[in-house]
Amino acid sequence: MHATGTHFIDRTDAGRRLAALLDHLRGPGTVVVALPRGGVPVAAEVAAALGAPLDICVIRKLGVPYQPELGMGAIGEDGVRVINQRVVRPAGVTPEQLAAVEVRERAELERRAHRYRGGRPPVDLRGRTVVVVDDGIATGSTARAACLIVRARGAARVVLAVPVAPAEWTERLGSVADELVCIGTPSPFFAIGEFYADFSQTEDAEVLRHLAAARTDPPRAAGVAASDREVTLPAAGVRLTGRLTVPAGARGVVAFAHGSGSGRHSPRNRHVAEHLNRSGLATFLFDLLTEDEEEDRRNVFDVDLLGGRLTDVARALPAEQARADGGPFLPLGLFGASTGAAAALWTAARLGDGVGAVVSRGGRPDLAGADALGAVRAPTLLIVGGRDEAVIDLNRRARERLRCESELAVVPNAGHLFEEPGALDRVAELAGDWFGGHLAPCAPPT
Repeated sequence: MHATGTHFIDRTDAGRRLAALLDHLRGPGTVVVALPRGGVPVAAEVAAALGAPLDICVIRKLGVPYQPELGMGAIGEDGVRVINQRVVRPAGVTPEQLAAVEVRERAELERRAHRYRGGRPPVDLRGRTVVVVDDGIATGSTARAACLIVRARGAARVVLAVPVAPAEWTERLGSVADELVCIGTPSPFFAIGEFYADFSQTEDAEVLRHLAAARTDPPRAAGVAASDREVTLPAAGVRLTGRLTVPAGARGVVAFAHGSGSGRHSPRNRHVAEHLNRSGLATFLFDLLTEDEEEDRRNVFDVDLLGGRLTDVARALPAEQARADGGPFLPLGLFGASTGAAAALWTAARLGDGVGAVVSRGGRPDLAGADALGAVRAPTLLIVGGRDEAVIDLNRRARERLRCESELAVVPNAGHLFEEPGALDRVAELAGDWFGGHLAPCAPPT
């Protein structure tokens, strides 16, 4: 890994890439333990890939009083306490200041442990290989505390795995783990977030969602992982590349049409796609425009261009999905964001019964035009943020022109991008319920 540039799209991307280095740990004796909150999305991907249970190890960093982001130590469950004197002494932190920080963080640790576990006991680690996962290493205090905690709980082997760490991390942490795994160790190293395109804060709701999914869904057996690969399909004289993910036993496939200022690597659409995958739906995330075309903003609002390409992709996707899955053709759904929503409805109008359902997120369905809206037969759900008043009005007017089954769902207190805590989770739930309730076996689009 080099020291400059962005290396991970987000924590999910980092987790998938980290999992590729841990396949040798696959087996019934392995448990994956995440450091909340940022380590949970990374660890969820690792646990899914290894077919292992997912648990958490609640740690609280002890930050220097006048520079909280600088860790001078960490505390964890079971009374574990790690102090980094190489930070405490130069920072001039007094014993009284250290004690005050520890009291405050201990209260927060207990609150989070109760919230995340909900009264459930931790996974039994005795005699097992425990993979401790975080989104990166900075000072190493929290990772050290986590390794000590799982060792105290009876782990036979401790593996510390992170996407990124400073070059000297093995010297700092080699004594507390039996194996250290890292994708890259850049130098110079200033902060973990500099190596992520999206390093937004992981909220409690996302942590709970990952933990609930891990409890609800049995671990995938070794060798029965979902199909997840890059696919290139022809569309109106160009070839468009995307990511086709087909979970085992998929009951439908959803193509994502991205809008202005977005693309197939959009964290928001990836978040929704991952929820659909867990719900048993295949997804195809791709870009409707080439890189050169995206530079001309007029193309982003050219619904005929976007819709024509989405139609071509929709016709080719079922056969590609069947090859990837080795199963039958799956019913097709379309998920559109922003101007991509207009393209999705444009396509649904032309393919008729070949499209089973449509969902719009913060979309501009009005741009599809009155004729196209009136010709749509697929059940359509329009999702809008409660604070996005102008777009709410546009969606209401567009819905009046639809002649198919339709609903307008307003997510309270959400803006246009659904960045508020829990807002995007609600979008994913609404989309999953709509596709799950309306995608039924049908003939592939022609």
